[in-house]
Amino acid sequence: DVMLALLAPGSVVAGAFTRSATRAAPVLDCQAKIGGTSDEGAAILVNSGNANAFTGRSGVTSVEAITAAVAETCGIPQARVFTSSTGVIGEPLPHDRVIAALDSLKADQDAGGIAEAAKAIMTTDTFPKGARETIEVDGKEVRIAGIAKGSGMIAPDMATMLVYIFTDAKIGLADLQHIVSEHTERTFNCITVDSDTSTSDTLLMAATGASGVDVSESDAFDQAVHRIMRDLAHQVVRDGEGATKFVEITVSGAASDSDAKVHALSIANSPLIKTAIAGQDPNWGRVVMAIGKSGAAADRDRIAIRFGDVEVAKEGWRSPDYSEEAAARHMKGEEINIGVDLGLGDGTATVWTCDLTHGYIDINADYRS
Repeated sequence: DVMLALLAPGSVVAGAFTRSATRAAPVLDCQAKIGGTSDEGAAILVNSGNANAFTGRSGVTSVEAITAAVAETCGIPQARVFTSSTGVIGEPLPHDRVIAALDSLKADQDAGGIAEAAKAIMTTDTFPKGARETIEVDGKEVRIAGIAKGSGMIAPDMATMLVYIFTDAKIGLADLQHIVSEHTERTFNCITVDSDTSTSDTLLMAATGASGVDVSESDAFDQAVHRIMRDLAHQVVRDGEGATKFVEITVSGAASDSDAKVHALSIANSPLIKTAIAGQDPNWGRVVMAIGKSGAAADRDRIAIRFGDVEVAKEGWRSPDYSEEAAARHMKGEEINIGVDLGLGDGTATVWTCDLTHGYIDINADYRS
């Protein structure tokens, strides 16, 4: 499938991308184009089924051919055409098939077609992911809408994820890029399904300015973008391959926020913890293990652990009031909360993950990525 979004003249586009050393050709092309400004229109084209990653010179050729064709078809500069590809790694992209679809894609442009766009970018996803808000700034309406794909190969940085957010707000490129970078770190870079980082992760946010409302100093806009990103990030985790449970892990009392995030991700990425969650087993000893192996600062005798509202451990050993039955009840729910207090400082972090089930194995044993 192919998705094409056309952006009004003067639109600004900000982005965030995978930091993988094996970034795909479309990612490198987008990174080179972010930061440019123009009074002319822009376009975002996405294909699913083929990642155009690890494809050598042919990958670059495909990007050049597609962006040139989009530019000609839509009457915009090639430097304002952003592309993404998702799917199988290592297979040449049949770009002629993508180009052949351009005329119909342009003819079918629909301002209300965002739901269909969300479907077009899916791979192993089980449902299309979207979020939207309308907010009021200075008495006028500003609209924000986003779509995402992602289900497996999900881990910071970014995740195997494509995310596109659109707004009719008026905002400068530097301000938009700051918002995107800040909230990506607090949302998409705080999720993990399987600890594998993709070659193709891309987040693009476009502001058309069509509303005429300047949001450069608007807290309401900033907060709305965060909510949209968090909503999409949570949808990706909830659709984790084979997942049956949504897991929130909060670490507090760390020496720093960065240490807290290291600990939280160590817990979230542990196969032993994720399989225990799948089995509804309150195996808190595995949380102790994950804290110890993370490499961030920890003091065994200050650690406290909670499963939901159940105090599991404190001051470095099992709580005298711990109830295995109560902890097991929490683990039977579809939403699991794990809390850790390290007792060292004020550092905090929250990350989101899912359980690891036989379904994940079934999907990935049969899917060539």
